[in-house]
Amino acid sequence: MDWDDFRVFLAVARSESLSGAGRILKCDAATVGRRIMRLEDQASAKLFLKSPQGYTLTDSGARLVPHAEAVEQTMARAAEELSGTTGQLSGQLRIGAPDGIANYLLPQVCKTLSDRHPGLEIQIVALPRVFNLSKREADMAISVSRPTAGRLTVQKLADYHLHLAAHREYLAAHPPISTKADLKQHRMVGYIADMIFDKGLDYQAETGVEAVTLSSNSVAVQMQMLRAGAGVGIVHDFALPFVPELVRILPHQVAISRSFWLLRHADDRRSERLSRVADILGHALRAELSRLEASLPPI
Repeated sequence: MDWDDFRVFLAVARSESLSGAGRILKCDAATVGRRIMRLEDQASAKLFLKSPQGYTLTDSGARLVPHAEAVEQTMARAAEELSGTTGQLSGQLRIGAPDGIANYLLPQVCKTLSDRHPGLEIQIVALPRVFNLSKREADMAISVSRPTAGRLTVQKLADYHLHLAAHREYLAAHPPISTKADLKQHRMVGYIADMIFDKGLDYQAETGVEAVTLSSNSVAVQMQMLRAGAGVGIVHDFALPFVPELVRILPHQVAISRSFWLLRHADDRRSERLSRVADILGHALRAELSRLEASLPPI
């Protein structure tokens, strides 16, 4: 067996399809299929079961994964030694995240990662849903609720804060807001109730107003509604510096705290590379979060 066969094997195991592995390896699915057949012949074992859902590891395939990953890490370290980039991280890294953190925190965090490790190819997948790490939709994902099920490694990244906010011009043109009861006289901007994919994103009950007049499953769209002077909504404090025309409202009566959690597949805890990325990502995210929240006027 040679390293290149292990590389093909890991790509199929992680993407669970020949076409997905082909995209990773930059070759066609037929070539990937032939390489897997060759590896299975050499190993005298069936490594994958094919089904309508894709390619699933057999028991033999699952036993091969840690050995293939050990070879992968050894080859990566050898490449670093030869190129004189020991300690540098490289390769593709895909991070799944809700669009709030993806829009307002991760771009700066990924710049920090890229500056320190220019060999990294970083991809941010910003979708309003939970990511399936078992299907390798991402190398790691950020969640606003701590999962209670699944084979995951969970690491708390940071706490963050949210408040009600509205455009200065909207507030000047509408009745004053001095109590939560006053909110009933205003248009509320928020999430589409039946599309909230994570309970940590359900803020509406904390405002005391059940009806949402303008809604979206995207934080970025909600922010644009508020920026247009459409109404009042819950906003991440770390997003406010990007929209200085928004003003916090009732900061002592409606103050929401949540946490970001970094999720990885349990099998990846053996990956020194991903563990290093997770540590750097956590430090950079906490620093950027503190910088943005500290830049706001005091409450």
